[in-house]
Amino acid sequence: MTKKAATGTEKSQGVEKTQRGEKTEKAAPARKSAAPTGKAPAKKAAPAKKAAAAKQPAAAKKSASAKKTAPVKKQAPAKKPVVAPKKAAAAVEGVAPAKTVAARPPRGESRTALVRRARRIDRELAEVYPYAHPELDFENPFQLVVATVLSAQTTDLRVNQTTPALFAKYPTPEDLAAANPEEVEEILRPTGFFRAKTKSVIGLSKVLAEDFGGEVPGRLEDLVKLPGVGRKTAFVVLGNAFGRPGITVDTHFQRLVRRWRWTEATDPDKIEAAVGALFPKSDWTDLSHHVIWHGRRICHARKPACGACPVAPLCPAYGEGETDPEKAEKLLKYEKGGFPGQRLNPPRSYLEAGGKPAPPLGAG
Repeated sequence: MTKKAATGTEKSQGVEKTQRGEKTEKAAPARKSAAPTGKAPAKKAAPAKKAAAAKQPAAAKKSASAKKTAPVKKQAPAKKPVVAPKKAAAAVEGVAPAKTVAARPPRGESRTALVRRARRIDRELAEVYPYAHPELDFENPFQLVVATVLSAQTTDLRVNQTTPALFAKYPTPEDLAAANPEEVEEILRPTGFFRAKTKSVIGLSKVLAEDFGGEVPGRLEDLVKLPGVGRKTAFVVLGNAFGRPGITVDTHFQRLVRRWRWTEATDPDKIEAAVGALFPKSDWTDLSHHVIWHGRRICHARKPACGACPVAPLCPAYGEGETDPEKAEKLLKYEKGGFPGQRLNPPRSYLEAGGKPAPPLGAG
């Protein structure tokens, strides 16, 4: 290579280096200038950090207060008591509106509390049914014992519609004891189980005629000896024909005393003993009427009218039936629903209270 060529090469390399240096020098100020622009946002962001820091105490206070109230939010809400409807007793005259009560009495209800609750229920029912009476038509103890035997597995209404023809033809125990069974069966057919019932009423009439001089005895031990007569029938006769206290444990009575948790027994004799221990003996007959009337009119087996029940505040089973007052009112039976009662010849006190006598058999 010649010297001129080498010199040209070195010059060109020098020019390139010079150009590179100029570029780097020019770029340097840009970097320096870029640095301030990069720091500026950081400086501006500082107040935001301070603001955020300033907000932190307030947020911390809120979170602290939230933590303090957290247990209240997490705490399970208290169970609301089942409220007996305000109009629960609207359909029953002379009854104060039902009060707010718990759905069930405490599991550990003491004996004293049970006695007080049971007696209060009876007092409330006595105000609702001041005219409560046996719902079988009768004029003497003989008619009552026969009618009570016939009331098994049927309604008192059907018995009352059937017995007028029976007693018109056989007015005394001697007459019925000598009756033709087929003729008696035909009369008793509407009551159901008419063959068994015919056997019972003819049989008890024979015992009355032969052993008791045609008179119904006034002692429990004598009554239960009659064919078809048990303790329930005997107490009906003793309480309503002789004025001697007794508890009538029929299907209505059994259902209601278990709903009210007066007893858990299912045997009639045990129910009689358990309930009898809660009340004075002098109250037994009227208590039976009150409970049975309430079971027939309001506290039904399938659809109890809870929304129209005057003892709803005292009932552990409130809510098993219809609680809406208007719907419950439609479930009421007999005089509470404006319908006829079960007796063709009810007491005057019942009629004066607005009760209607039942129609005779075949009247529609």
